[in-house]
Amino acid sequence: MSQPRPTVLKIGGSVITDKSKELGVQMEAISRIADEILEANTKNLIIVHGGGSFGHPVAQKHAIKEGFKEESQIIGFAETHHVMTVLNGLFMDALIWRGIPAVSITPSSCIMTRNGRIMCFEDSPLKQLMKMGFIPVLYGDAVFDTKLGFTILSGDQLVAFLAMRFNAKNIVIGVDVDGLYDVDPKTNVKAKMFERLTLAELKNVQKLLGGSNVCDVTGGMANKIAELIPAVEHGITVLMVNATKPRYIYKALKGERIKGTLIEKE
Repeated sequence: MSQPRPTVLKIGGSVITDKSKELGVQMEAISRIADEILEANTKNLIIVHGGGSFGHPVAQKHAIKEGFKEESQIIGFAETHHVMTVLNGLFMDALIWRGIPAVSITPSSCIMTRNGRIMCFEDSPLKQLMKMGFIPVLYGDAVFDTKLGFTILSGDQLVAFLAMRFNAKNIVIGVDVDGLYDVDPKTNVKAKMFERLTLAELKNVQKLLGGSNVCDVTGGMANKIAELIPAVEHGITVLMVNATKPRYIYKALKGERIKGTLIEKE
């Protein structure tokens, strides 16, 4: 019997951490999202979470994304990876305490990139996990790179890659705004939200958007879109919703109608 197609759920770092202070964690948000994942009881789920105030400031301080240039970055890489395992541990605690059979998969131990793009991915453990009914949990991580020595692998690249590799039926992206806007809704009250976008429209929106101004070594919303395009081309539906709002992740996983941005191939 072939495996049903999974859902890939991305929980943004801006939702589970407080980006205004280094290593600031939003435990209430993590607990609530874990409740919603438990209640939705989605079979075949892959979870990816971002780094927020854990991964980004440390990675930025040591210029990890740019690659290995000097000895002093070695401890920076170790620290970036470590703080991500700490954040992942807090997220995993919330899932496991609720009896969710989640297993953490460390990207740096099974993925290598080449110039920042995933080059090889040892996915046998992940396939076995899925087959046995576990929920794998991955995250943006500092990883080794064949050209750069090391770099940062964003959760966004990971989401699209996993969705395509596992032939996902859909991607749900939980962010800290209501969906995808024409300009940053946090700084512009006139920002207009897109309710539905086709692939062609998505590519146009990408041109509109610049980077965001918070500390994000992975490039903000414009980069999120760039990473999603291959998955949408693959025919995978993407729904971007506000994960800071109660029950939105639950409803998104259940396929119920909620405010958000739906992205489809056509």
